[in-house]
Amino acid sequence: MLRDFVAIDFETANEHPSSVCSVGVVIVQNGMVADSFYSLINPEPDYYSYFCQRVHGLSAADTADAPIFPEVWKRVEEHIGMIFPPEANIPFVAHNARFDEGCLKAVFRVYQMDYPDYLFYDTLTASRRQFGHSLPNHQLQTVAAACGYDLTRHHHALADAEACAAIALYIL
Repeated sequence: MLRDFVAIDFETANEHPSSVCSVGVVIVQNGMVADSFYSLINPEPDYYSYFCQRVHGLSAADTADAPIFPEVWKRVEEHIGMIFPPEANIPFVAHNARFDEGCLKAVFRVYQMDYPDYLFYDTLTASRRQFGHSLPNHQLQTVAAACGYDLTRHHHALADAEACAAIALYIL
């Protein structure tokens, strides 16, 4: 059973994976939420597509004064470092990890940061394996409900990371 991990969720401003405009992080230690972190991010490239705005409700006005990704990631690492030592290699968990890991790798490339090859687990894949056809779909809110978690602010990065953490504790 996975008991130590970091659940993460990004929202993007546009079709570019590097355009992260918010991040939610939930740090789980010994099966309990130990810390959480949320921040808006000034995206790169810095424009919002209509579709993305419709999904999460964020706009350029929300992130105009937000820090850029390297500043935010430094704070994420500080939060993780308060719970786990760097040598612990704590895995990340995301619902549809391909998306969130892709965003993380893309934004690291844009800012020419060294990517530390984080290990990612995917609650979407785990849900398909655990629940199969017993659910109408494997979207985050559906899986969260099946795991007994009420996701009320879907597409808010911290709320989604909290739901992902609950799912991971239930099925991973």
